[in-house]
Amino acid sequence: MLIRVCFVVCCVMFLSATGVQAEEPVELDIINKIRYEGFKQSEVMDTLKHLSDVIGSRLTGSPGMIEANEWTRDKMAEWGLENTAVEPWGEFGRGWSYSHVSVDMLEPRQTTLFAIPMAWTPGTDGVVEGEVMKVQIKDKDDFEKYEGKLDGKILLMDKERPLPKDVNIADSDSMMRRQYSQSVIPPERQGDRQKRRRKQRKFLPLLREFLAEENALGLIYISPFDYGVIASFDDSSYGKGQATLPPSVYMASNYYNQLYRLVTAKHTVRVRLDIDAEFHEENLQAYNTVAEIPGRGSKKDELVLLGSHLDTTHAGTGATDDGSSCAVVMEAMRILKAIDARPKRTIRAVLWSGEEEGLLGSRGYVRNHFATRPISEEPEDLEVPEYYRERLWPISPLADHKKFSAYFNLDNGGGKILGIFAEDNSAAVPIFEAWLKPFHDLGAKEILMRHTSGTDHMAFDEVGLPGFQFVQNMRDYMTRTHHTNLDDVDHVQREELMQASVIMASFVYHAAMRDEKFPRKPMPQEPPEQEDEDDDEEEDEDDD
Repeated sequence: MLIRVCFVVCCVMFLSATGVQAEEPVELDIINKIRYEGFKQSEVMDTLKHLSDVIGSRLTGSPGMIEANEWTRDKMAEWGLENTAVEPWGEFGRGWSYSHVSVDMLEPRQTTLFAIPMAWTPGTDGVVEGEVMKVQIKDKDDFEKYEGKLDGKILLMDKERPLPKDVNIADSDSMMRRQYSQSVIPPERQGDRQKRRRKQRKFLPLLREFLAEENALGLIYISPFDYGVIASFDDSSYGKGQATLPPSVYMASNYYNQLYRLVTAKHTVRVRLDIDAEFHEENLQAYNTVAEIPGRGSKKDELVLLGSHLDTTHAGTGATDDGSSCAVVMEAMRILKAIDARPKRTIRAVLWSGEEEGLLGSRGYVRNHFATRPISEEPEDLEVPEYYRERLWPISPLADHKKFSAYFNLDNGGGKILGIFAEDNSAAVPIFEAWLKPFHDLGAKEILMRHTSGTDHMAFDEVGLPGFQFVQNMRDYMTRTHHTNLDDVDHVQREELMQASVIMASFVYHAAMRDEKFPRKPMPQEPPEQEDEDDDEEEDEDDD
């Protein structure tokens, strides 16, 4: 017996010395329970339909967002989750909503034009009419040529964009590309893209001031999508009392092109514009919804988080961006509660606000709970939204930084989970391999070592905490529904949300049951100083 024990000990010591480790443990009996509850008793679509069909769009600070915070809190409390709350993360600014928009061409013929207001645009205070004029104003050097010419005009702010010649309109796949990799910006391009966006955002205050001085009546932008799909964004004017652009809309590309061609051909073009919009300044705070399954035993103060963003843009009802993911996060928590999971660590779900304005809710939450990190306060940066301002040093961890294990995020449309980004954390790969293996039959196999950007996991990663984004089947997310009027429940499939809910529940459960916290990468360090280089690249046309 003694010889056998010594042999086992020696084997363990040898495997440790050679860097070979035992496979990450997986509780298959718990996975069986998760799969049964998630596929046979699912409530995920009921949750999504309420968020999308009943509440609708949820712009940060709007009445819809406030309703969504309160409803998700109450729903998770109804399921028996604990410490449910609507938690403020900091001051955001004013909310905004609109109830009506109409755009009609009056000359050279009468017809209705399809458009959606820009977020945080002022209303027109009744119907206004004006002659249409095309402009190209990309920087302050362009102001001089338009001085004294814009009074009472409705401006076409973009160039015409005819349909690509090589696209077969009858081929539905040209509108529904399914490769998730098409939407991911390579890491080497992310810095340049951020610089261009930062430059554009710095120009906005100057443009607002110039157009106000010139008394422009309204602005029309072209939707970045074709085939009648309208995407609408914002100009970041959500600060209380902040100056805005003139009343502005995004127009379906085919209607915009008509106006542009008519003006180019020297026809007199007149448009009637009517926008009923409202600012909400009663409360400038913004909120996240939180709920927990408390841990048990000695590790109960340690944390495993899962989340997605509850806020939306306003063109659609926010089903694929990101109501579907919120429904998955909530369903994962419901599943674990329903099977009476008893995790060692506390599992906490957080539904963020302010994501669409720059990951503000998740960054505010990290700043309040885990670590602070300064951002640039240079005078030239103060007019730029926080997302585009440089993050500085040092990182100052708070007490709960040591108690944190991992965060798992979902935010790339309503498609099923295909795998996960490892965020350059090589120690995470064998763990994820073990956790994904029981779900290979559901199509979840991918582990991508590299970093991905643009989702709330970044708020954790940038202060040295393990934060991960799942790889999803993008379906028609980037080609049809992202920030568009087609972002609705009809573009979500129940089976794919059930699959994602089951995998999310399993991941957070196993993270909460590990003997050790999730492995971390080295703490981010301030890079050595480099000489500044002029950014002379052309502007990124897809700014949002």
